[in-house]
Amino acid sequence: MLRSVLALSFLLLTAWSARAQYDIDQFFFRGQRAMMEGQYISAIDNFNIIIRLDPSLHEAWFLRGIAKYNLGDFGGAESDFDRAISINPVYTLAYHYRAITRSRLGHYDEALEDLQRAVELRPNYYGLYFSRGVTYFLSQQFEKAVEDFDRFISKEPREPDAYLNRGASYLYLGDTARALKDYDRAITLRHFDPEGYIRRSRIYYAQHRLEDALRDLDQAVAIDTANTFAYFNRALIRYETDDIQGALKDFDEVLSREPDNSLTLYNRALIRSGIGDWNNALEDYDRVLNINPENVLALYNRSILFIEMGRWQDAIDDLTRAIELYPDFANAYMNRSYVKNQLGLYASAEEDYRTAQAKVARYRAMTADSAGRAAFADTSRKYDRLLALDSDFARSSFNDELLQNRNVSINLKPLYRFVLKDDSDTQYMPAMLRGAYQDAGLSGFMASVPVDVELSCRPSEAAAVENTRLRDAVEEEVRRTGDDRTFFAKALIESGSKQFNAALSSYSEAIERNPGEVFYYINRGALQAEMIDFISSIGSNVQVLTMDNAGTARARVQDGTSRSYDYSAAISDMNRAAELAPGFPYTYYNLGNLLTLSGDMPGAISQYTKAVELYPSLGEAYYNRGLVLIYLNDREKGCLDLSKAGELGIDDAYSVIGKYCDGGAE
Repeated sequence: MLRSVLALSFLLLTAWSARAQYDIDQFFFRGQRAMMEGQYISAIDNFNIIIRLDPSLHEAWFLRGIAKYNLGDFGGAESDFDRAISINPVYTLAYHYRAITRSRLGHYDEALEDLQRAVELRPNYYGLYFSRGVTYFLSQQFEKAVEDFDRFISKEPREPDAYLNRGASYLYLGDTARALKDYDRAITLRHFDPEGYIRRSRIYYAQHRLEDALRDLDQAVAIDTANTFAYFNRALIRYETDDIQGALKDFDEVLSREPDNSLTLYNRALIRSGIGDWNNALEDYDRVLNINPENVLALYNRSILFIEMGRWQDAIDDLTRAIELYPDFANAYMNRSYVKNQLGLYASAEEDYRTAQAKVARYRAMTADSAGRAAFADTSRKYDRLLALDSDFARSSFNDELLQNRNVSINLKPLYRFVLKDDSDTQYMPAMLRGAYQDAGLSGFMASVPVDVELSCRPSEAAAVENTRLRDAVEEEVRRTGDDRTFFAKALIESGSKQFNAALSSYSEAIERNPGEVFYYINRGALQAEMIDFISSIGSNVQVLTMDNAGTARARVQDGTSRSYDYSAAISDMNRAAELAPGFPYTYYNLGNLLTLSGDMPGAISQYTKAVELYPSLGEAYYNRGLVLIYLNDREKGCLDLSKAGELGIDDAYSVIGKYCDGGAE
């Protein structure tokens, strides 16, 4: 679609102003030719000359904007389109491409305003409806997306991308039949493109029409022998049809091109373990855990492999580590009890067995809405299923004018919340930030909590050091007084040991007793976010706080199978905290993080901005806002924020500046 619009723009520009001099004509010709050959830097050089000679030529600004867009400089592209529109307010193409650029930046409302203006100027230019349909999709307005794709298809009935995108919109609306019909039509129109077959196969797979799905993926692989996405999906289907060797062959094909694809390694390990190929399965698990040492499922399943091999101590080590990472993992306690029995450690085995039974009983007593959080306390659940492909699987061949692969990896500084004070850990908090924020309410609250606490964003430890005396003292105080502060202290101890459900219950008890205490909501919201992050990283092998291509995957027009995580409960608690204490900056910082994780990048930037307006020395807010801006390809502003974060003591900012800000966008 992008190529066709560019071609149209070139045709339209052949009749540009007769006032131009012959030399300018030559520079226009050279610039356009360079763009058609993909030499965008050369094109910009030529358009720069034109702009210096005659800055009133809106076409030069427009074409330079397109060149910058193709180089990923979306901020620069938007600025050039702004200039073209200021010179010529009825220039439809500039509105169109500014909308495309703003959509890439996540500014969907502004993009839709531009597209509406373009439609008013040229209602018969149907490419606008395609772009607006994509923008509606990205902003999750799926019914409107369908309407615009309908308009486009009514005039361009042979454009397969429109059917693919409308089909995806139907899927999000739950209309599988129409989605399937659109994918059929796209395949008919462009039978040599694997995309349609892959998408249709996923509908067939969901409908358990495995033979049909397999036939489509065979066709996709025949068309594109390097398509790892197709190989991965075909491996899952082959496994379900008991074609074990075929599944292994497909996973091997993925790993030959992506050797560090941990999801594929994990699945191959499960299959190898199941057929008795223990040594190779063990090698795969080792590679998964080298990539992600906190992958609980890999630790658990490797422990089972060790049990099969009679390597009892290795099994205990893996199970102990899994329990440290997730104390509610009842099956891990059960298996460790079995291994200890094999070693003659009967008393310890009995203790593990009783712990497992207690967790199972607690799980069964939970309500439906909390059961998901305690899934690892369900001993009836199996952990040997192959994991389906998540939306973050690397795939850059999607052919659309907006939806291209981005390779920005950003790690947010964590949420601020109250934690047990660790006097030995002073290096994590930046020097200029430590103790700098002054607030009487904050100081009074910390003094009133019956344990020593501090406000911190340091990462949670995998397993907190036990302080039995402190725990017992707090438990006794809870029984004696039932005071909200003691429940808060109890929750801090429980969350520090990753006893998520117990901590959530204690925070809720504190809030019930004192619903006007702002800091309780901050901690409960942060805990709920941490629970989601942990569970999602277990289920999808993707660290939520690490945004590799996650934002890109959400932006792609997918089949409705893209996995997303609901941070609404955490956001609700943070919003309540903001209502109770609108001048407390850390609440807005936390909201910025939660909105980033929810995919609302513009909203996140707004919240980070509120945080630094209230507290200009909050270095983490500058750091996270800078990362989000870079992720949205607004590199100039992002790098300025990172520079400020470095000044405020966030040393990590300088490594990011070195990676993304040297030789950046023009």
